[in-house]
Amino acid sequence: MSVAMRLPMTRGEFLAWEERQEFRYEFDGWRPVAMTGGTAAHSAIQNNLHMAVGVCLRGSPCRFYGSDLKVETVQGFRYPDGFVVCGSVAGNAIVVRDPVVIFAVLSDSTARTDLVTKNQEYAAIASVRRYVVLAQESMAGTMFERIGDDWVGHLLNPASVLRMPEIGIELALAGLYEGVDFPEAERQLS
Repeated sequence: MSVAMRLPMTRGEFLAWEERQEFRYEFDGWRPVAMTGGTAAHSAIQNNLHMAVGVCLRGSPCRFYGSDLKVETVQGFRYPDGFVVCGSVAGNAIVVRDPVVIFAVLSDSTARTDLVTKNQEYAAIASVRRYVVLAQESMAGTMFERIGDDWVGHLLNPASVLRMPEIGIELALAGLYEGVDFPEAERQLS
């Protein structure tokens, strides 16, 4: 009995295929991966990121983009929750290849992929200086930054300030969680 092995999609095949889909998909270098829906907390953190980072970047050559644009990685294409580009992006672009800072909001279903797989993919993009991963069940996260040839992670807590000199801004982590309601047990631990 022979079993036919399906060959992986190419990047071009994926882009053509995704164009015909009703929903969004990431491409892991092998196959399409469906994007799942989020929670109110995820949406609030993503919105706070967009507002806070976007306002801070006014008048600079850098611009914040949300999760409607794909970032090309060494493996395929990803839809980060947000990212910053410090150069021009064509109005009809659907893919960005040179982000400087990338943001992700964790969920139970994506945590491993965001912290391991995407972290490695984003670290391999030469233009990326920083990858900020934010929890949604608590005011915490991890910020990875390029220091020389190293990719170094820093734990974030409610008192943390996100210093991002590559885009000329600093943000209090607490501000990114404005309007996010945490379970009672979490408030008691803070």
